[in-house]
Amino acid sequence: MWSVLRNATYRRLFAAQIVALIGTGLLTVALGLLAYDLAGSNAGAVLGTALTVKMLAYVGLAPVITALVARWPRKRVLIGADMLRAVMALSLPFISETWQIYAVIFLLQSASATFTPAFQSLIPAVLPDEREYTRALSLSRLAYDMEALASPAIAALLLTVVGYNNLFLGTVAGFLSSAAMVAISTLPKNASAPVPQASLWHRTTLGARIFWRNRRLRSLLALNLVVAAPTAMVLVNTVVYVRDVLRRPDTDLALALACFGVGSMIVALAAPQVLDRFGDRAVMLTGAAVIPFILAGAAALSLDRALDPAPSGWWLLLGLWLLLGAASATILTPSSRLLREASTEDTRPYVFAAQFSLSHACYILTYPLAGWVGAVAGLGWAALALTIVAIIASAGAFLSWPRHVAAPATEAAGEEQHGEQPALQRTTPRA
Repeated sequence: MWSVLRNATYRRLFAAQIVALIGTGLLTVALGLLAYDLAGSNAGAVLGTALTVKMLAYVGLAPVITALVARWPRKRVLIGADMLRAVMALSLPFISETWQIYAVIFLLQSASATFTPAFQSLIPAVLPDEREYTRALSLSRLAYDMEALASPAIAALLLTVVGYNNLFLGTVAGFLSSAAMVAISTLPKNASAPVPQASLWHRTTLGARIFWRNRRLRSLLALNLVVAAPTAMVLVNTVVYVRDVLRRPDTDLALALACFGVGSMIVALAAPQVLDRFGDRAVMLTGAAVIPFILAGAAALSLDRALDPAPSGWWLLLGLWLLLGAASATILTPSSRLLREASTEDTRPYVFAAQFSLSHACYILTYPLAGWVGAVAGLGWAALALTIVAIIASAGAFLSWPRHVAAPATEAAGEEQHGEQPALQRTTPRA
């Protein structure tokens, strides 16, 4: 897995991803504590709303921005997005009202909706070999998991000597460092975006139309919703579990979030070998089958009030979060392989932007469920609602991705018969 770091360009881009993720991790911890300061026991509702605003920015803007910046050099797009994220993060320590959180988060995440799809669609051009790309995906997943582990640990250490507002400065430093690493990277010539001649509407909707015509990608849509259920439960309600239910100190919020990352990291380390042996379908659908059971366990514990301030309640929470992180990673790690198979060099930015947008659309449902149901009816009912969502989405994933499907090349030919690929070749010739 580490052999891909011999590629100098990928090594610099991977370093940019790591420092940006560490900054984002500090932001997650600090934002939770800021919400608790402003709203107290209603912090879950504030976080749920803030994260819903984030998802609205992702869903509404990612395809449009990808189409608008298609003519721009990819390096300038990445650096500009990082700089805008740094400016927005710098304003967070000065927030004193909840509505200000929502406004700044929308602007910050609009920049992320520009950066992330452009970055993800760039990696296949940097690493064209499938085995290297698979290992890069595992390394990327490991980076996300290390962020979930390292950032809370760094935050916990910093919180012993400084106030949480200073964590936002770490976020700024992460985004600025990411911009610097991208600036010194030499991107391959075939990573330049093609010059599109089609209409803005055609380019904006192209990725979604490819998704709908590919059976694997339709299953991925359902799998995105499966992952969104446990992720929303963890990100929105961990602060309420830790502070209100278990009555633990601020530093334990970081530890609980880190436990979610440890579970995901374990799966990411094993992913290359497991995927080589069992394939994408078996691995991803196994995760989809397991997640509803773990969420149901969290619901049962909360409804029965078995999760109490005693030390046993704390360890139960950590165990559940570990399992949820591991099960989620079985879906997240291989997902970009499906995107790569279903796209060409020309369509790849649009397919990755569609995945970015459609996957985050799922959180528009799950974040409010986790936040508002938890605030009004209790954490147990929030977990139960998310369990039902995960069950329905898991069933949809199994039905959409049958055991025997056409090979990707055959499916692509089917898409050409529908008129998608010829239209793309006429309007966006290869660079």
